[in-house]
Amino acid sequence: MKIKITPLLPLLLLGSLFLTPLKNTAQQLRVSENERFLEYDNGKPFFWLGDTAWELFHRLNRQEAAYYLENRAEKGFTVIQAVVLAEFDGLHAPNPYGEIPLIEDDPARPNEAYFKHVDFIVNKAAKLGLFIGMLPTWGDKVVKRWGMGPEVFTPENAYIYGKFLGERYKNDPIIWILGGDRNPDNETHIAIWDAMAKGIREGTGDRQLLTYHPQGGSGSSKWFHKKDWLAFNTFQSGHGARDIQNYKTLIHNYNLSPTKPVLDSEPNYEDHPVGWKPEELGWFDSFDSRRSGYWSMLSGACGHTYGNHNIWQMLDSHREPVSFARTSWRFALDHPGAFQAGFMRRLFETFPWQNLVPDQSAIKGENPDGPAHQVAAVSSEGDVLLAYTPYGKALNIDLSRLKAPDIEARWYNPRDGRYWPVNSFTNDGKTKEFKPHSAGRGSDWVLVLAAGHYFPGQ
Repeated sequence: MKIKITPLLPLLLLGSLFLTPLKNTAQQLRVSENERFLEYDNGKPFFWLGDTAWELFHRLNRQEAAYYLENRAEKGFTVIQAVVLAEFDGLHAPNPYGEIPLIEDDPARPNEAYFKHVDFIVNKAAKLGLFIGMLPTWGDKVVKRWGMGPEVFTPENAYIYGKFLGERYKNDPIIWILGGDRNPDNETHIAIWDAMAKGIREGTGDRQLLTYHPQGGSGSSKWFHKKDWLAFNTFQSGHGARDIQNYKTLIHNYNLSPTKPVLDSEPNYEDHPVGWKPEELGWFDSFDSRRSGYWSMLSGACGHTYGNHNIWQMLDSHREPVSFARTSWRFALDHPGAFQAGFMRRLFETFPWQNLVPDQSAIKGENPDGPAHQVAAVSSEGDVLLAYTPYGKALNIDLSRLKAPDIEARWYNPRDGRYWPVNSFTNDGKTKEFKPHSAGRGSDWVLVLAAGHYFPGQ
């Protein structure tokens, strides 16, 4: 076997990683021909890197919204998930300009002044190359169950409201997200979402994608997988426990028929109390956040959503914290997990990530389900293999899964966005052990095995 030791390959570090926001060259998205990922309408793959900013339209003024969006663009986010009729008394508590969204709680009578503020944020996002994952309403306005409500939607006014939104934003970079953290309880609820989807599609000329955001532990495929308006599935792995194995839900959705892209649109939030019991169970940290991302992406996801408990509610000194939130949203913007989400995107976009196929057969030896579960994917061309080891346990890789005769091996550190050298070798098709540089909780690593042309000049 030919061995060549290579030097350390530094990547751009935290503050400089996304100095120039990545502009959209095409304004609309579509599902790829193989129905596994999203792409711009010019055929360029679109990596969904979302951030949950549910209260963005409702709680931030224009200066604050611009600051937030610029921060997210610099870090490499591509989708901002935000709600028009917001959760926290969104029908009656006004936005920073004293406006409420509906006249007399009637979805068929939107307040133009409120939507001027939404327009500003949508336009600012577009200038930064960001898509808005727009939720027309939080789910409590359809299925109260908990929260403030009130329930104001019927199939009739849901259609009118959806068409209004579709016509208003048909030329903007929008992805429509119905649901809003609620599951339908009955056929009437399903009819409301169907009607809203119909209105949006008619208003946009069917030019924009729609999906559905369910409550924790649920996924859109349970109710809507075969609906023609559902372009891709999302699920919410949520915040109820540590070590939620979202790769299992991802694989389940990946294997459904008909084939549709899928992603985790609300995983463990960074700085969220585990199971809402901080004194007993502690808090989710950046490791919890990034592990859910790598578990997802190497199990077939079309992207992933990061979230921070303080940001989604836009916590500030003059607001009561929700569910033990403890940090100003401005400070939380620069928590480690947000940078690391950008590192993840940059790693995947080094390769034709859209061609990666989950392949657990590439990992040999013991690999039980649980906190340290390892995942792997191989490109359809057989020239790239990525494997993730959450606790730094050695990876035993079946090299026969790769077709490339000569392989460059690298360890990628998802905490700081750096490559560490391993070696170059001739592929003998046997099983080879790769041991990372550290082990234990928080010492996660990504093994990169690729044909040499992905590392020119190295």
